[in-house]
Amino acid sequence: MFPETAQCLKAAAPLFSQTVLLKDLSRLSTHGGGSHLQARRHLSISRCLTSKVRPVRTPRERVEIPGLEAVTYGEKMHYVPGLSKPFHPQWERSYKDPGHYRAPPAHEMPLFKDRSCFVFNQRTSALEGVLQALWLTKTKLISSLPPQLLSLSENPANQIPDQDERVQNAIKHARFWDTTEERPGKERYSNTMMVNLLHLCATLQSSHPAIGRRTQAEKCSLATTWRRGEDLFQIRGQNGLLHTCMDPLPEVSGKQEVSDTADHVLETFYPVSPTINLQKVNVYKEEMNCSGFRDDYPYPHAHTLFFLEGADANCKLRPDQFRAKMLMFTFGNALVRAQKLYGPQRVLDRPVTVQAVGTNGRIFQFMVFQLNTTDLSGDDGIKNQVWLDEDVELYDFAKVRPLIQRKQVKVPAGLAGYKPEAFSKFLSLYLHGAV
Repeated sequence: MFPETAQCLKAAAPLFSQTVLLKDLSRLSTHGGGSHLQARRHLSISRCLTSKVRPVRTPRERVEIPGLEAVTYGEKMHYVPGLSKPFHPQWERSYKDPGHYRAPPAHEMPLFKDRSCFVFNQRTSALEGVLQALWLTKTKLISSLPPQLLSLSENPANQIPDQDERVQNAIKHARFWDTTEERPGKERYSNTMMVNLLHLCATLQSSHPAIGRRTQAEKCSLATTWRRGEDLFQIRGQNGLLHTCMDPLPEVSGKQEVSDTADHVLETFYPVSPTINLQKVNVYKEEMNCSGFRDDYPYPHAHTLFFLEGADANCKLRPDQFRAKMLMFTFGNALVRAQKLYGPQRVLDRPVTVQAVGTNGRIFQFMVFQLNTTDLSGDDGIKNQVWLDEDVELYDFAKVRPLIQRKQVKVPAGLAGYKPEAFSKFLSLYLHGAV
């Protein structure tokens, strides 16, 4: 190679490298690598999480110069380039229109308070489940139903004629006969089964006239307030299906057993806060105590609350959180009744008893709550009591078609594994107060 040619190539090398670099950058920006507005490829997450986000548009500040008036296109009634946008004050209606109501800021509302209130509603999922509900309600847990309550269904005089056969027919009606679908939804058959079992228990009214002094109410609202330590708590929401009666339920435990609860130590879950997962609000009524009925309602006493696990399709609770919801609303109904009967009295002369039954169509949760005191501020003194029998199976399988594995029928079609003990507990709670 000639010396002149080598010198020319050496001089052209920087220009060639710059050209290649510019081509690479243009190719990179074409495919989205060089522009920061293009979305990167993330193979582990969905596209909606990696899409471009529209930048937040900050409103312009209106500058007012004294003595100068902005020239706008307000009189033209249409947009004119170069002219300012006219400013129109917000029009306020001279009448109330619920469809266009705008709530004022929270701090301007008349019920606003600096002290926060923690609200438990029917969609609250308590992180610690039953343990958190026990602390909030200052309650002692007993992991079985009272023996005197279970003995009610063992008496042949309190049983239904052909009881097992009629209960199985009620299950088959809910799972197979109530719909033309191949497989009914849990929300449908659990509700049908609950209604069927209640209707079956109501057939004992001829031999137990006290059952006629009851009625049912659905979706009645509950609201109550109490203080626990330095915090203020409220329960708001709908009960679901509520069984009410003219006469209150008798207390389950005697005075000596109630006095022994003073030695019980409430279990804590430190470092988790007891108010976790509760709704924190600052707009509320200070003293709220409403059972959902008028004062002259002929059936003022809550007997049993019935909860369906799949009733709300937008809120699915785990079993422990579902039992915590049952405990909180049972406690709320008992607290409302105690405050109306005894007022500010701390330790109740006659405890208030309320029951609860929860199911998903196959597994039942049975609960009996006894409110002994309304002094819930501290951890010492008399405690409330709750008897809980959880995860009681009514049957094993209800198959429209048999389950076949390796040419063998593992589960036959129809109802299999019926357990009469579950309905006996259901019947015992229903007959409580009528025998």
